[in-house]
Amino acid sequence: MDKTLVTTDFHFPKQTAVYHGKVRDVYTINDDIMVMIATDRISAFDVILPKGIPYKGQVLNQIAATFLDATADIVPNWKLATPDPMVTVGYKCEGFRVEMIIRGYLTGSAWREYAAGARELCGVKLPDGMKENQKFPEPIITPTTKADAGHDENISREEIIAQGIVSEEDYAQMEKYTRALFAKGTEMAAEKGLILVDTKYEFGKRDGKVILIDEIHTPDSSRYFYADGYQERFEKGEPQRQLSKEFVRQWLIEHGFMGKTGQQVPEMTEEFVDSVSERYIELYQHITGREFVKAPEEHLTERIERNVLDCLDQLQA
Repeated sequence: MDKTLVTTDFHFPKQTAVYHGKVRDVYTINDDIMVMIATDRISAFDVILPKGIPYKGQVLNQIAATFLDATADIVPNWKLATPDPMVTVGYKCEGFRVEMIIRGYLTGSAWREYAAGARELCGVKLPDGMKENQKFPEPIITPTTKADAGHDENISREEIIAQGIVSEEDYAQMEKYTRALFAKGTEMAAEKGLILVDTKYEFGKRDGKVILIDEIHTPDSSRYFYADGYQERFEKGEPQRQLSKEFVRQWLIEHGFMGKTGQQVPEMTEEFVDSVSERYIELYQHITGREFVKAPEEHLTERIERNVLDCLDQLQA
């Protein structure tokens, strides 16, 4: 029996829509409630890899739920319940077609552009003389437009407002929430000996209010460094020890895959898959400070369906 959940095909009562994303499958109930299932699929370079990762969905779902609950007093969010280790149920919102990326350090794609000579990113001016993994004087927001397919595109605040993608009033609220969430996430990470390096947030609108949607502060949407040894490694120009999905990207790059046309995904051996699973569990334990309790792997779909139906009955009672 397969011990990972890589596809779903549920038919819940009053189901009005279903969307299969790279990692999450979202079922809409009565055009008002969303059932978001974090599968065990894993993606990199906008490509879904051929094998699922045991417990990955549970890890992502439970980290996101932890941070949604921890920040609910700062920013209103969509979450109503987590009826299953792999499921969050919440309000349907009209999503903005923008991802709010906030960076505390110069790393990843921002560093690659900077190293190639760019001194402006999404309309934000960058100082000369910065080094890889250096902390910015203040966190910078570098939004992207959400693409239906392919890569998201960098865009500036001014372009977003000028093109009418988001109103100036709503964008200002999103910026305010983004900075508040990042500050809280940074504080919570520091308590665990971690540095929240960069992350992304998505927002929607419901009843005229801007609402935080989707996942937050997970290793799929965020990058963490270990605080211990950060300064020494930075000064020596050494790679940082990090908690993120970057290790999967690095493995793919080392095996000649970056999602480009004609490239083949390298074989994902059982050993590699198990090592990724172990890394995700390690991420969970470091980020939340809690022991990871593995949910039963057998009969995944039956368990999820039963738990979701019970939740929907209670919400509609």
